[in-house]
Amino acid sequence: MKLTWTKTDEAPALASYALLPILRAYFKGTGVEIETADISLAGRIIANFPECLRNDQKIPDELTRLGKLAQTPEANIIKLPNISASIPQLREAIAELRGKGFNIPDYPEQPSTEQERALQARFAVVLGSAVNPVLREGNSDRRASKSVKAFAQKHPNKGMKNWSKSGSATRVAHMSDKDFYASERSMTVSSATNVRIEFVDSTGAVKVLKQSIPLLEGEVIDCAVMNVAALRRFYAEQLAAAKADNALLSLHLKCTMMKISDPIMFGHCVAVYFADALEKHAGAILEIGANVNNGLADVLGKLDQLPASKKAEIEADIAACYDRGPGLAMVDSRVGKTNLHVNSDVIIDASMPVVIRDGGKMWDKEDALQDTVAMIPDRCYATIYQAVIEDCQKHGQFDPATMGGVSNVGLMAQKAEEYGSHDKTFAAPGNGTIRIVDAGGRTLLEQSVEPGDIFRACQTKDEAIRDWVKLAVTRAQATGAPAVFWLDPDRGHDAQIIQKVNAYLPDPSGLEIKIMKPVDAMKFSLEQIRRGEDTISVTGNVLRDYLTDLFPILELGTSARMLSIVPLLRGGALLETGAGGSAPKHVQQFVKEGHLRWDSLGEYCALVPSLELMATKTGNPRATLLSKTLDEAIGQYLEDARYPSAKVNEIDNRGSTYYLAMEWAKALAAQDEDGELKQRFTPVAASLATKEGKITQELLLVQGKPVDIGGYYFPDDAKCAAAMRPSATLNAIIDGM
Repeated sequence: MKLTWTKTDEAPALASYALLPILRAYFKGTGVEIETADISLAGRIIANFPECLRNDQKIPDELTRLGKLAQTPEANIIKLPNISASIPQLREAIAELRGKGFNIPDYPEQPSTEQERALQARFAVVLGSAVNPVLREGNSDRRASKSVKAFAQKHPNKGMKNWSKSGSATRVAHMSDKDFYASERSMTVSSATNVRIEFVDSTGAVKVLKQSIPLLEGEVIDCAVMNVAALRRFYAEQLAAAKADNALLSLHLKCTMMKISDPIMFGHCVAVYFADALEKHAGAILEIGANVNNGLADVLGKLDQLPASKKAEIEADIAACYDRGPGLAMVDSRVGKTNLHVNSDVIIDASMPVVIRDGGKMWDKEDALQDTVAMIPDRCYATIYQAVIEDCQKHGQFDPATMGGVSNVGLMAQKAEEYGSHDKTFAAPGNGTIRIVDAGGRTLLEQSVEPGDIFRACQTKDEAIRDWVKLAVTRAQATGAPAVFWLDPDRGHDAQIIQKVNAYLPDPSGLEIKIMKPVDAMKFSLEQIRRGEDTISVTGNVLRDYLTDLFPILELGTSARMLSIVPLLRGGALLETGAGGSAPKHVQQFVKEGHLRWDSLGEYCALVPSLELMATKTGNPRATLLSKTLDEAIGQYLEDARYPSAKVNEIDNRGSTYYLAMEWAKALAAQDEDGELKQRFTPVAASLATKEGKITQELLLVQGKPVDIGGYYFPDDAKCAAAMRPSATLNAIIDGM
């Protein structure tokens, strides 16, 4: 068994240049092998087009390899956060690769030929959540380790802002009808079958949208539709309401993961807010190939194709829309970048917890915090965020020093609920019906649609559900905390899952296990944490993602510090190291001023169970010792507050990694279980400790000035290594081992 470390993107990838040399040095001679696998966005693009590249440019398809590995008992994968690419990000990555001599074809956003349609389909495996469904061959066990939670309570997050005592206008706005929640239909198939998705127009003509979807016995299949006319009315109503309340307007979707449905929903919001300008100039917008689904920036960025006078006219009409409409939440007020500029800038699981943390406010164009109407169109989960807002408006801000914890057991094995159902999501081509039909021609589920309506279907395998229920019970037994299944009997999919949960739950005597609607489960969990008590949230795939950002950001200040264990169905393990929502900003800061604030605590913590698994599988006592001493080192690292600062010229990721290495070496030198390792690490620990001043000075001296890493999506390895290992003293100690 090897420990597989994933090469991903942005800040986590940069941090790996500092950490991996230390791991390789410490593992030397212990029987612990570590390998790397490139599953970055650029790496996935390159691997997907080998015929376009020179031999020296090609890289293997590591994602496919790891997908196969994840289905074996030998899997021991540490997966760092990666880019879930939106179309703008994909285009930027392609442009960067082409600029470096990689003959990658351009992405055909609006294909007009069969060749272009085939190319678009080929790129589809790179877009959105391309990585997670492949690797997640197990359900998720996500929680804060005891040492991390204890540290957070002892040193509470200082970024929590108070809620206004004079009243807050902040609220979550959602649709009341004709959304996915209202339309969802679901069933459990009694025997294995194969189904297809068809569109039937008003004349009875049939068009096959997806030819084949194999279903296993006991599998749950759903379909739902978002009516876009109702969606646009909803947006228009909220524009008026936000203006009347003098509140910002913000939109919270997940266009990176929900890569088909949510960009369409995003585009309709852009179209409604800027309707006067975009409708007036519809011909010109069409001519330049701008796509509002990618955001306003896509329109503005393509205006240079027009005569200067026409460009100025459109820009003036867009500016007038700002004047007439409510203020928009800002991504970067310094450059006028709003929530509606780029669809991947504001991601619901990262953005809504920050709204809560910031006292129910977002940033306005004057760079001040202001109340917001947070639009989350679909009701499936919008209500949970409103419940948190109402709780804070009533009770005030949470106190990280005293609040309990909410861990999560998430249903995601075997592409459960498929997180956006990318290959089964379609914009309706006209009036008619979209239906799911079995091999015998029998219609299992169907939805009436109008032109442009968003249809989506997804499936959840019975084996994944059984394992999820088992994992929930295991965690409840281990902790004694109540386990709450967040399931709504009024929702089609959840009604099917509730039947299975009731069937698969063992005798829960001695355990507190509940099934509650998500909004009620949220209220229960908030009552628990305000009393300082813990709760286990047992949720589906989407809520897993939302809650494992929400509660950690409130409790710990960041979700990057969570321990994320995925016990794989075939006996291996996938260890995920936190959320990468802040990773782009960290890279921007690093390139600008040489300071990387990324906190690698998630990576450090993931190594502990990874080494434990290796010890269990291989019987290697040194893996056990490495795990135990690393855990001790993490505890001391936290106690000494060696985590990165947000400010330049203070400790950053490189300094944090140095201190982790020093404490780990000290723990290995202090143990008496393995004399050879004790002898090996005693001088290392001594050198790291006695040269602390020189090492920290060398690490700080390189801060405060720009850094060239040779690219954003495909940075230069040598430049990154030099930037992330700037201490000659530290390098000499590590490389000399």
